[in-house]
This record gives sequence, structure tokens and C-alpha cells, in this order.
Amino acid sequence: MRAVGEMAPPDPLSKLWAVFAYTGVGRELLARLKYRNQRSSVKWLASAMGSALPCGLAAEAVTWAPTSPQRRRRRGFDQAELLARALGRELGLPVVSVLRRVDAAGQTGRNRNQRFCAPAFDSRRSPPSSVLVVDDVITTGATLQAAAKCLVKAGAERVDAVVAGATPLPSSRLQSGVATMRSHNSTPVEREPPWT
Repeated sequence: MRAVGEMAPPDPLSKLWAVFAYTGVGRELLARLKYRNQRSSVKWLASAMGSALPCGLAAEAVTWAPTSPQRRRRRGFDQAELLARALGRELGLPVVSVLRRVDAAGQTGRNRNQRFCAPAFDSRRSPPSSVLVVDDVITTGATLQAAAKCLVKAGAERVDAVVAGATPLPSSRLQSGVATMRSHNSTPVEREPPWT
């Protein structure tokens, strides 16, 4: 899997990091979690996300960009929340539920223009002054941008974000080389047929 690292953040995010490019094995790994409820990779993904962050990150707490209530009910979980809670344990930071998704539409299957119009969040409570937002994948940045705007409007002074996968964007600073991706029990990730 190709490592990504720091990316150009959409305003008002201060910083943005991604672990790997959302292609090939990386895409399959996240698809298994998101669509097949295969949670065995959550701990490993959280560890990789923690490793992607710089030392001395100025975050008081971790939160996530939630999926819609309809999708959460259908799946039985929110993959971004699972990653955020595992990352909070990894970093020793509290995990707080600050955002509430108010639109029912997901981003999957939408074109670029539709993605920028789709996400809408509301704050459930006042956020910490500095917060780290977690999501599973970034494509256009619309979801994280909407989440950050909501957090800033609710009182956050600094919002950073980290994701597991990133579609190869022109704004990313893709690192050369290949990331060694293994599950949390140190066994290689099994390949399945490409996710469609």
C-alpha cells in the first residue's frame, strides 16, 4: 500500500494526515470494515493513524465525522466512530461525540460537485478548543471540511484531521515507497477480489 502522510487541508482544518492511498489492498481493507463489518483491522488502522500524526499534536480530544443515522442503523455501527475510539485509546486522549449528521445522503456514488453540497453537521455540545477529527476515507475533502466548519462555529479554535485512506488527490504530498501494511496481529492482509 502507498503511504500518503500530510495533505493540504481544506479550510478551516489546520492540518490533515492520511495513512495510505485508497486503492488496491487499502481500499479492500476499508471496504471490509465499512461494508462487511470486518472489525479485525480497526486496532491496526488506529495504530497506523497514530503513527501518521506528528509528535506533540495539539489536540485535547478525538471526535469523528459521523455517518447518517440511517446508515448507522443499517450497518449497526459507524466505522469512523470505531476508528476514533481506537485512536483515542492509542493516543491516550478522550473521545467525545460532538457532531451529529443532519443529512441522510451518504457520499458514496456522488460526483465531485454533489459531494461538496451533501454533508451537513450540527454540534451536539461544545467541542474542546483543539480537536482531532477522524474519518475512514477522504475523497474531495467535503465531509471533513463540513465537520471542521461546524466545530469552529461551535467554538473550537483548532481542528486537525486524520483519515485511514485517501483517494490520490493532486493536493496530497504522496511519499515515495510502499507502506508495509499488516493487520494488528502482524499477519499480512489477505487479498480478495477487487471491491466493486
